[in-house]
Amino acid sequence: MSRAMSRDSSLAVASERLAAAGSANALELRGVSRLFGALAALSDITLSVRPGERRAVLGSNGAGKTTLFNCITGDFPPTSGIIRFFGEDVTAFPPQERIRRGLRRTYQISSLFTGLSVLDNVYLACRGVSRSRFSLLRPRRDDALMAAAEGLVEAVHLSAVRDQLVGELAYGQQRQLEIALALSGAPRFILFDEPAAGLSPTERRDLVHILTSLPAHIGYIIIEHDMDVALRVVESVTMMHNGRIFKEGRPEEIETDPEVQELYLGGGHG
Repeated sequence: MSRAMSRDSSLAVASERLAAAGSANALELRGVSRLFGALAALSDITLSVRPGERRAVLGSNGAGKTTLFNCITGDFPPTSGIIRFFGEDVTAFPPQERIRRGLRRTYQISSLFTGLSVLDNVYLACRGVSRSRFSLLRPRRDDALMAAAEGLVEAVHLSAVRDQLVGELAYGQQRQLEIALALSGAPRFILFDEPAAGLSPTERRDLVHILTSLPAHIGYIIIEHDMDVALRVVESVTMMHNGRIFKEGRPEEIETDPEVQELYLGGGHG
């Protein structure tokens, strides 16, 4: 194939991706199931999330929430079904390819460079998803990635400790730092895995402010056991039970639903 034909083919693929992204859901799952031997961790999950939409996925332990995230990110590809990200079929893509397309995730267990500063952690995250990620040159004072890192540190309310070692931070501050890492490299969609776990009431209020202040074009799904946090930062809710979607609706509908209260909230959530 000639260089011209190869270039034209690449441009055609890029054009198709742009066209699909412009008219598609941010995230679309069709008939997604995940088996671990004879155990069905997910069964026939069909779910659509619009660009910029904020959604909570709730359910008791073992409902399949984390497995759902693992399928979306490619950590555990689905046994069957299709996953599309902004119109592109990413079902067979490895995690790094999904990251390059703008998908980010936080985890229940922190994975930070505790011996580096807050700013250095965020800078490395920005560098890791940039074209210069393999460069060994030290950043210049006018480095655009350093400026981006400083902006993210400010966005998650960590400017006062930007030069502090991560290992010296309070637990809640480390969770805030994880959000900054997820925001690196202009993400289009983020999966938040229990960001409020272990936080104090004050830290949870700060988390709510951070999540509601994210740019409107960045959609996300949040897994969260704290209903008071989850229902304040989303516009739609998907309830899961035994690996299946149990119910969907707006936060106020889910909060007052008798079946949801009986199954997940013990009937006493107010």
